[in-house]
Amino acid sequence: MIKTLLLVGIGGAMGSILRYLTHWLTSKYFQSSFPLSTFLVNILGSLLIGLFIGYLGKYFPENHPLKFLLIIGFCGGFTTFSSFALENYNLLQNNNQITAYIYIATSIILTISAVGFGSYLSKYL
Repeated sequence: MIKTLLLVGIGGAMGSILRYLTHWLTSKYFQSSFPLSTFLVNILGSLLIGLFIGYLGKYFPENHPLKFLLIIGFCGGFTTFSSFALENYNLLQNNNQITAYIYIATSIILTISAVGFGSYLSKYL
């Protein structure tokens, strides 16, 4: 159990650091009311989780340590639903309803599609 907790924690820390760096880079180069960094992180994280689930499911047993490190830890720390919810709340509070609805719809469609695409790509790894 301790090993599993450490793997999840290490993966989560790595994912959180990469998420912060993504936010820092997008904020530095792209100024917009659209929450681009969370949008990109959630799509990329969905693609990665699809890849990891497909690849690890094919080559490793059910409770392999890489699943805890990469899927639960890294992807869990990298992606974020609470930031997504807060950004939409702020958009709605600031009368940016159209941007909020576009963000909600495209995020849901693209993240689910990215999981499927990642799973599909894993067949070729």
